Amino acid sequence: MNEAARLLRLLTERDQTLAVAESLTGGLVAAELTSVPGASRVFRGSVTAYATELKGVVLGVDGTLLAERGAVDPEVAQQMAAGVRELLGASWGIATTGVAGPDPQDGKPVGTVYVSAVGPSGSNKTVALRLNGDRAEIRKESVRSVLELLSSELRKDERAQDTEQNGGI
Repeated sequence: MNEAARLLRLLTERDQTLAVAESLTGGLVAAELTSVPGASRVFRGSVTAYATELKGVVLGVDGTLLAERGAVDPEVAQQMAAGVRELLGASWGIATTGVAGPDPQDGKPVGTVYVSAVGPSGSNKTVALRLNGDRAEIRKESVRSVLELLSSELRKDERAQDTEQNGGI
């Protein structure tokens, strides 16, 4: 079972939904998720905000943040995930932003990527990646990384709930 299928199974078991905000991956995360039969039970949809201004206009990323730091920034990734979660009414939002190449962007080298997951109860985690390879490899690894990030957050949340139900043991 691939990472997308595992992730969708975890979300289904929890009766939770997912929305995706993508920049450098250009729709690859949504394509990976929708390649799994039954994805429609939990996958709400996605926004590919490739242009920097769309991250602000559509996803609600702070315009001052975008102006000062550019689109390739951990806080931008977090705000993209939070924004798509709210926009599409999902339990979880995940996001990708970064530089796939061939040229640096916003002063950031090729392979600089941020992935983020934002969920219920204030859950949020953003991870900085420094990826090697060509454009296709960087994009593919970004997809794998954001799906793994959310799977990890769901498993961590599951362990916390089990501990809480067992009296903190």
